[in-house]
Amino acid sequence: MTETTLSPAPKVPMSRRARKRRNLIVAYSFIAPNFMGFALFTLGPIFFALVLAFMHWDGSTEMTYAGLDNFWKLFEDRAFQSAFWNTIIYTVFVVPLTLVCSLGLAILLNQKIFGRDFFRTVAFFPYVASLVAVAVVWNMLLNPDFGPVNMVLYSLGVDPKNLPGWAADKDWAMVTIILFSVWKSMGYFMVIYLAGLQGIPAELYEAADIDGANSWQKLTRITLPQLAPTTFFVSVMLTIQSFKVFDQIFMLTQGGPGTSTLVLVYHIYNEAFISWDLGYSSMVALVLFLLVLVITLAQFWLSEEKD
Repeated sequence: MTETTLSPAPKVPMSRRARKRRNLIVAYSFIAPNFMGFALFTLGPIFFALVLAFMHWDGSTEMTYAGLDNFWKLFEDRAFQSAFWNTIIYTVFVVPLTLVCSLGLAILLNQKIFGRDFFRTVAFFPYVASLVAVAVVWNMLLNPDFGPVNMVLYSLGVDPKNLPGWAADKDWAMVTIILFSVWKSMGYFMVIYLAGLQGIPAELYEAADIDGANSWQKLTRITLPQLAPTTFFVSVMLTIQSFKVFDQIFMLTQGGPGTSTLVLVYHIYNEAFISWDLGYSSMVALVLFLLVLVITLAQFWLSEEKD
């Protein structure tokens, strides 16, 4: 008696539509957990804050409709006006200064110099260091009475009456915040510029050397044009980061002296968690969102026009 073996049935090829559907299901299964977290903790609060901007609510009592009351309150709130202009001033100075410092560091540390890796690490360290520790050290360095910076200025012949008060002086507090912010973040953007510099073809510089171009001509005719996409990215990120500044203000000056360093995000914090006016603080947040959106879109438009 002979045994018969059954051959397996031939596989039916999957249709193109079925294969596409399967790939979509697999892709969405990977995206779904992250999107659920984003919807729950980011997208949902954004929509709730948008609704809350037109409400009166202190977080405990019943929410009531406010109409445009919170909007008109903006024009009567001197603290908001100070915060608005302080945010503009902070951004106007921090963005170009950080761009210049980070680009300069990147160009310098892209050269073959002794200890290049060490200096790159030193430049990047403030960005990853604890903000609390760094802010304490910064305040000690700039202490108006016994800080080493003022001691050096005094030894150079500066009149003690003219020594800056730094964070304790309303005329110098914003300068202190700006210098601190530039120093804290320029190492991160230096790394981005380093990546851009190392992507520039070496043949361009070799051709420039053959044509007799000097260092300034190579910088302006090769380096800066080739880094234009990187500069655009850095400027957009810096602008958004500057409008969202909060932690440096909180650690160094708490918005003072007076309202000299009060910025929009810190004003939102005060209104929401000190005064518990959640409706009005949401309106300030909405204004900040629209301001950042308009400036970012303007940057993209200017970039497209330039291209």
